[in-house]
Amino acid sequence: MRSLITSNVALLLLVLLSAPAAAQDTPDDSPIRQSAAAPPAKAATITCSSKPGERSSCAADTSKGVVLLRSMGAAPCLLGKTWGYDQTSVWVSDGCSAEFITGAAVEPQTTKPKAPSYIPNAGFLLFDGDKGQIYFRLFSYGRYLNQRNLNESYVDAFGHTKTVQRRQDIQLQKFFAPFSGWFLTPKMRYYLYVWSSNASQGDPAQVVGGGNLTWTFNRFVSVGVGITSLPTVRSTEGQFPYWLGVDDRLIADEFFRGSYTSGVWLKGEFNSKVKYQAMFANNLSTLGVSAAQLDNKMDTQSFSLVWLPTTGEFGLWNTFGDYDDHQKMATRLGVHYSHSLEEKQSQPGTEGIENSQIRLTDGSVIFTPDLFGPGITVNEVDYQMSSIDAGVKYKGLSLEGEYYWRWLSNFTGINTSGIANINDHGYQLQTSGMAVPKALQLYFGASQVFGRYGDQWEVRGGENWYLMKERGIRLNGEWMYVNRSPVGYTAYPYPVGAKGTVFHINLEMNF
Repeated sequence: MRSLITSNVALLLLVLLSAPAAAQDTPDDSPIRQSAAAPPAKAATITCSSKPGERSSCAADTSKGVVLLRSMGAAPCLLGKTWGYDQTSVWVSDGCSAEFITGAAVEPQTTKPKAPSYIPNAGFLLFDGDKGQIYFRLFSYGRYLNQRNLNESYVDAFGHTKTVQRRQDIQLQKFFAPFSGWFLTPKMRYYLYVWSSNASQGDPAQVVGGGNLTWTFNRFVSVGVGITSLPTVRSTEGQFPYWLGVDDRLIADEFFRGSYTSGVWLKGEFNSKVKYQAMFANNLSTLGVSAAQLDNKMDTQSFSLVWLPTTGEFGLWNTFGDYDDHQKMATRLGVHYSHSLEEKQSQPGTEGIENSQIRLTDGSVIFTPDLFGPGITVNEVDYQMSSIDAGVKYKGLSLEGEYYWRWLSNFTGINTSGIANINDHGYQLQTSGMAVPKALQLYFGASQVFGRYGDQWEVRGGENWYLMKERGIRLNGEWMYVNRSPVGYTAYPYPVGAKGTVFHINLEMNF
């Protein structure tokens, strides 16, 4: 075992040590050198406007970052989607109009990108005409996973010994290919995709086709229908795959969250610094669950409210970490509440592509027959979950955390009258720093889950090396130590009950 640990550490050190050598090849005309040659430019306020279906570019000094001061248009201004900035300008699109604080301003120019063309973090614009627009994106990654240092078995809270499958393999782990745009009017928008988890070959919902349709009235309200992620926690607000790790949540986030499901939702903003979403859905997870398995109650609701007090944004897609290098401190505070009446037959498989089984803190699925005693089977449970998150970003550094509470009550089924209500809680904390701006990011995370059936925890650390000094391609190495994981499935780095170290390396492409 010692040799396995040594080899894993050596692999991680190789990734860490090789990154700076290539990443530090930066041009001589850095902002520090430029400021020595010329007096600093004063901050300026610029207004940049776009019409539906149009993209406008407003030249400006963005070297110190950009802050959205005030939204003014009919459509919402969403960083990375309908507004953003590059080295020389601020851009807005699809009806977003706003005031921005930048460096020295230049006369704005209105441009419309020609198809086909590549728009960073939006994808390839394949078609753009008077009757519609088509964008294409692709997310995929290859993963080497080593779980061989985990304990071979664990004992659950009921005294049962269970075997832990310990993997070591290489997978083209996942690909995600969405098409998005509008049709006939920019108010009518679509987001349709194909999604495959290749580590789950042969399992239900290993390949998924889904998506949603949205009608955008204005920046204050949009109405959507179809499949999307329930806004139960911060990581399901829509920033996937812009996380610190590659497609892996910490155990508390994975344990408490909802998943992708079918429903209808309202989304928008009360003002430029307060965003909301409300969703009414079939269940906590629709992946691998057919319509015939659902009850007819539609008793799932999820709500989120996010306040961005200082800058009105929190980086591209509200992502984790400060790759955007905020020169003014960016802050956020979010609250979430979800409720669902969950039935045994409406649950995804235990190895589903986006598994969100309701589990006890020892990892046991609550709908398992005889789990709470001989002859006792839960068929339905009332699920409630709340979370509060906060974060701060400044000059490449970030500190972000979230606390969770979950209540399980009103157990119905066979001989369930003696089951008491179950209250669980937990937290996650993540911090990161750009060791080399735009090239090398280091991060650390910790997470705990507390409950009647056991207290579990983990720590992890890793690096992201952006090979081309921009988002799109990154090499990620991550080391984790977990004490009795309460979650696990094929597409997740841990199996249920895992105790010990896990190491993985990921090469990610995202355009």
